[in-house]
This record gives sequence, C-alpha cells and structure tokens, in this order.
Amino acid sequence: MDIRESKGFYKLSWLQRIGFGSGDFAQNLIYQTVAQYISIFYTIVVGLDPLIVGVMVVIPPIINVLGSLALGAFIDKHHPKLGKYRSYLLFGGVPLTAFAILCFWNGVPGGVTATYAFVTYIGLSLFYTVVNVPYGALMASLTRDGDEITKLASTRMFLANLGGLAVGYGIPQVVGFLAPEGVAYNEPGSASAWFITMTIYASVGLALLIFCFAQSKERVVMKAEKAADVKVSHLWRELIDNRPLRVLALFILTAFALMGISNAAGPYYIRFNLGLTDPAYITKVTSWFQGLGSIPAFIFLPLVPAIKKAIGKKQMFYVFLSTAIVGMGLLYIVSIVPALRSQIWIVMVAQFIKSTGIVVATGYMWALTPEVIAFGEHTTSRRIAGIASAIIGVAFQIGLAIGGFIPNAGLRFIGFDSTLAEQTPFAIEGILWLVAVIPIILLFVEMFIISKYELSDPVMDKINKELEERNSK
Repeated sequence: MDIRESKGFYKLSWLQRIGFGSGDFAQNLIYQTVAQYISIFYTIVVGLDPLIVGVMVVIPPIINVLGSLALGAFIDKHHPKLGKYRSYLLFGGVPLTAFAILCFWNGVPGGVTATYAFVTYIGLSLFYTVVNVPYGALMASLTRDGDEITKLASTRMFLANLGGLAVGYGIPQVVGFLAPEGVAYNEPGSASAWFITMTIYASVGLALLIFCFAQSKERVVMKAEKAADVKVSHLWRELIDNRPLRVLALFILTAFALMGISNAAGPYYIRFNLGLTDPAYITKVTSWFQGLGSIPAFIFLPLVPAIKKAIGKKQMFYVFLSTAIVGMGLLYIVSIVPALRSQIWIVMVAQFIKSTGIVVATGYMWALTPEVIAFGEHTTSRRIAGIASAIIGVAFQIGLAIGGFIPNAGLRFIGFDSTLAEQTPFAIEGILWLVAVIPIILLFVEMFIISKYELSDPVMDKINKELEERNSK
C-alpha cells in the first residue's frame, strides 16, 4: 500500500466513483420527483388547497430538526456490521421507496385527502433523512485526498443531474404517455399515470441505492474507542467551533430554497405565463424547460476540477452564481415582453444560462462537506462526520421546506385558481416572481454567504497535512 493511502489519502477507481454517485442519482429519482411535482399533483391533479400543500411541506423539517441531529450522533456512535454509513442506504432505502410510491397512490378509499397526503409525505421525508444524512457523511469516509474529493464530487453531481434530467424532462413525458388519450400530465384524470410512473422511478432508485452500497468502501472513519465517547451535545460544540460548517449549512439552506421555489413554479410558468393551450405542447415544453435544469451539468461539471484549479473555488462560485443571475434576469425580461415571450427558444436559452450557473455552484458545494468535516477534526480531534452531515441535512431540509412552502403559499396569495385555463394578471406576475425574481434575490444572498467561507485550497492542504502527521503517530 502507498504510504499516503495508509494515512487515508486513497485513490478511487471510476467504478467506485460512479457507485458512490449513483446514491445521489437514486435520491433524485425518488425525492426530487416528489419535490418538483408534488405541488402539481396535489393542487391540480388531485385538487387539494395550495395552502394545505404549503403547510404539509413545512412540517417534516420541523420534526427533523431534532431527529436529524440525534440521528447524526447515533451514526457517529455506532458501527453496524454492514458499514458505519452505507448500511443506512439499505435500512432507509426500502421504506423510502414505499412512501414515495404511496405519495402518488390514487387508490385510497375515499380519495386522496389532506390527512393521507400529510401522513405519506411526512413518512417519505423522515426516511429520506435516514438515507441522506449518512450518505452525506459517506464521501468523507472514502478518502482524505483533496483532488480525489473534487473528482468524487464532480462524478456525484454529474449523476445527480442525470437523475434530475430523468425527473425534470422524463416525468411529464412518462406521465403523459401513460395518461388516457387527450389528458395532459398536469390535468385531472392523470392520477393513475402518476402512480405507475412513481412506482417505476422509485424502484429504479432503490436498485441504485443498493449499487451505491455495494461500491462504497469506508476507510476514513472514527476509531471505535473515540466513537463510544460521542454525545449529542457534541453537535452544539461543532456548531460553535466550526464556522466553515455554519457558512456551508447556510449556503445549502439558501440554495435549496431558491431551487425549490424556481423548480416548483416552473410547470405553472410554462402553462399559464407563456400562453400555451395545447396539452401535448405544454407537456413537451415543460419537459424541456425542467430538463434544462440538469443538462448543463453534463457540459460543465467535468470541467470543474480544471476551472477550480485555474481561478480558485471561491471565484468559481462567484462566476457561476453571477451566470445564474444573468439567466434569471433574461428569463424575467423575456416573460414581460410579448414579442419575446412567444419565442420559446429564447425562454429555453434563458433557462439554460440560469441552470448553468446553479448546477455548478450548487453541485460543487457538496465538495466542501469533507473540508468542514476535516476542519472540525483538526479543531476538536473528533471526526464526527455524522453530526456534521446531520447539521447540513437540517439546513438542506429547511431549505426544501422554504422552497416548497413559498410557491404554494404564494399561489394562494396571488389568487391562483386551478380550475381556470387563464389566470388573472396579478397571478401571472406572481408566478413570474416565483420563477425569477425571488430566486435572483436569493442568488445575491448566496454570493454574500460564500464570501465568508475561509477554507481555501492552501488552508485545506495545511490542515490535511497536519491531520496526516497527527494520525501517523
């Protein structure tokens, strides 16, 4: 074994990188399907009040604030036979798949009620936490090598966006194909098609979680004697001592809030703001619009290691967040000028520019997770990856809750009526704010947050070298 590998600086094969990244692919197929389309399904297909749906998506993060943190401490303290982190991909993956399917089941006696929606969505969110928190800590257990972490994060986000493309572009197409003739994916009457589609996607997601489990080898973990001393109170110490962790958690919270708002509002924007009437054409345009949220990943994420090396990671964040702002601004301008709004290709160009910025910035943020874990280990001598991942997971879920609540509460505020083919001018403007204006504001907030991140590459090289020397004693 290479001397650096004996100290945790492992090199991974491409199969291992792809195997790890398939875990994020799986979670996108399962959870992002729900995050992007549950609003459309419950408000238009099923007919629930948007405000009820908005309240529904807020409840799980409130429950998970303490649950995620307790889970993180539990993970750090225990060593299951199947793996400290990877075992939860199996333990949580099966019930996560079941609840995802049940969220779209239209065979409930008496129809889909608010109570049924609440129970299944909360169950889905809780088991997603059981999978996502240990998965977030898993990357830091594979290697300490900074270059390898960058490649691993790029591979992960490439596959995550492949899942995002399958969701954003594929879901409307598959539901539309399975729906009765003449019924669009976002119309009453398509409920059975949604159930079949979610069954397919969730089953493939479970298979990918199993593949991720098989290919992930944990080699950089806390020693058992130190793990026995882990306490829930350590999470407060971690929050106080680990400033980069607080910055990253706030960045992730804001990122998922803006993505949730923009993604949830996208299908409403296509149907009502662009003046489209033909159901088949609406499905086609929605698929491309949502799918373009992931396509830039296949162009730019493979270039991330080179871009980071050339300009540094903080400058890379600034460049791509600015790109997203330009794309959002262009989308707003196109939408308020009638002559431009009828040119769907311009709308798609704006979406592509916006997505390029968001994909790279929010994709690379996951590569900072091993950095803040290493910083915490350097500061406290405790490698409590589970607790750090749980803190990030809480931020992520709060961001998702904000991203789910604001569109639904906003629809109620602007007087959106799912029974009308055309909405009021105030409702149209409100949808545009959800798609472009509010996300622009949040992108500026993101730039401010990342400016406070202090772990440059030279700093991380120094920290990892000192950890290497400390662990070799």
